[in-house]
Amino acid sequence: MKHRISEFLVGLVFGLGLIVSGMTDPGKVLGFLDLAGLWDPSLAFVMGGAIAVGVFAFAVARKRTTSFLGSGMHLPTSSDIDRRLVIGSLVFGAGWGLAGFCPGPAIVSAGAGQPKAIAFVVAMLVGMWLFELAERRTLIRSSSNQGAH
Repeated sequence: MKHRISEFLVGLVFGLGLIVSGMTDPGKVLGFLDLAGLWDPSLAFVMGGAIAVGVFAFAVARKRTTSFLGSGMHLPTSSDIDRRLVIGSLVFGAGWGLAGFCPGPAIVSAGAGQPKAIAFVVAMLVGMWLFELAERRTLIRSSSNQGAH
């Protein structure tokens, strides 16, 4: 129960931060991405602040074996830049540029009842489901091919 309350509070603070910073406003996000037009640099400060917090948090996390609530720490170990990472980044960036949402702000905005955000979240979930389906098929195919040799 303690974990659930902590998770709720962290999610609440994160969501409020997204609202206060303007990340839930697709117009503000698209203004930030419009480098050739009326560029709005304010979200650069939001991102800079998030990076600063992240650098500090990961520095602390690397020195720990458990979280502050006692769970195991599972930090990423790969630093490879491969085809999947590049393609995923391009798809993420295209989606962000077209819709003005990334996943966290979209969920907050959908929770507030914004129709565009609800459509984005539904499309995102369908995309995640299709990806998982394709991954499973790939794993099944590769294990079948290995068993045939």
